[in-house]
Amino acid sequence: MKKYLELFLTFFKLGLFTFGGGYAMIPSLKEIVVEKKKWLSEEEMLEILAISESTPGPIAINMATFIGYRQKKVLGSVLSTLGVVLPSLIIIYIISLFFDAFLANEYVASAFIGIKACVAFLITKAGLDMLIKMKKKPFNVTIFSVVFILLIIFELF
Repeated sequence: MKKYLELFLTFFKLGLFTFGGGYAMIPSLKEIVVEKKKWLSEEEMLEILAISESTPGPIAINMATFIGYRQKKVLGSVLSTLGVVLPSLIIIYIISLFFDAFLANEYVASAFIGIKACVAFLITKAGLDMLIKMKKKPFNVTIFSVVFILLIIFELF
């Protein structure tokens, strides 16, 4: 029972304190799951990340579900998924009650500007970490280069 609660609370905290979606969550998730709790090796984490990116649905939910399943099968996956989803659901529900007044608040507008900068940093860090650990095969380097160039072109034009 303790392991189920630990799974739920771990992913609940991740969902509560991570802004910017699944890609922004990757560094925090890696720190907790690989380094602190040692639920996965770094290689397993990269494999789960690849699987989560290639399956339909939000990456954070896919990763939570898979990690929960690896730890405690079906109930573990359900609790991990609920843990990562509930904070957003609760916050969005509360915001919806005060939406107009919330957006008009000067402090909230400033906070969102700061959050955007943090999210950009977290996503860049996750990408660089994956790039550093990526096997430097010609195919991988070619795909990375093409995607990076297209990203710049689409951003500029």
